[in-house]
Amino acid sequence: MSSLPVINDPSVRGLGLPIVSVDDLAPRRRLPEWLKRPIPTSGGVGFTKSLVEDLGLETICESGKCPNRSECWTRRTATFMILGETCTRPCGFCSVKRGKPEVVELDEPDRLAEACSRLGLKHVVITSVTRDDLPDGGADHFRRCILAVRERTGATIEVLTPDFEGNVDAIDVVLSARPQVFNHNLETVPRLQQFVRRKSQYAVSLAVLKHAKRAGAGVLTKSGLMLGLGETTEEVIETMADLRAIGCDFLTLGQYLQPTTRHLAVVRYLPPSEFDELGRIARKLGFREVASGPFVRSSYHADEMAAMA
Repeated sequence: MSSLPVINDPSVRGLGLPIVSVDDLAPRRRLPEWLKRPIPTSGGVGFTKSLVEDLGLETICESGKCPNRSECWTRRTATFMILGETCTRPCGFCSVKRGKPEVVELDEPDRLAEACSRLGLKHVVITSVTRDDLPDGGADHFRRCILAVRERTGATIEVLTPDFEGNVDAIDVVLSARPQVFNHNLETVPRLQQFVRRKSQYAVSLAVLKHAKRAGAGVLTKSGLMLGLGETTEEVIETMADLRAIGCDFLTLGQYLQPTTRHLAVVRYLPPSEFDELGRIARKLGFREVASGPFVRSSYHADEMAAMA
């Protein structure tokens, strides 16, 4: 990990949190008031849901039990999840189904492009389950989806990819379709990686982002962290510094929420003021755009972040 002079800055000190042992995780608990929000009543939710179902598509909004789903679907936007609904990795935080994945559907790029066209999207976010069973991890399918959506809509494209097991050839296949934003999430600090992500590695994820930045011919890189899993503020700052050291442009910081009782418990709910302060520190480190708040997720208002850049 990189050293970080800003940690010694008096304006940064005083935010430290106690290191919480993973053996001391609390059971599921009540949400604080700042994590409660009204459910939108607009008909946009039904339109988006019906469209996704009619075209046989998957979204991380549903599979990941995203708390922003109603808001985003009311805005007639969604984060599409390609390559099926079953992931090959057993991450402790994620509610996406695990097991033997489905056969890749070769017409999915066309159906995805149709959905984006009907929604009138100007910025499209495409993610996927992890497909360690495929030789290229699904990279060529990503490429085909990017090209189909761009041809049909002219939209800017943001991909949120798995790590492809560090295979730079696979990353290059995705980059060959020239997405405007290449996102890969670290998810948590180094100390908690094997507990939270299990089969994923911090160094590999950093290498993926580093390669994308070097080989992407102007691509903007992006990553995100979930907070509230037992990390300290100092660890978060050091992780942000590692991302800046490899030229990462965008950062998202959000509150981890336990999707079911079978998943990792929340250690701590961070108040909005801490998210604001961490966002300030991230900007001081040099990120071009930062989204930091309890409800922030990787693709939450991603169109606005990309537009500001």
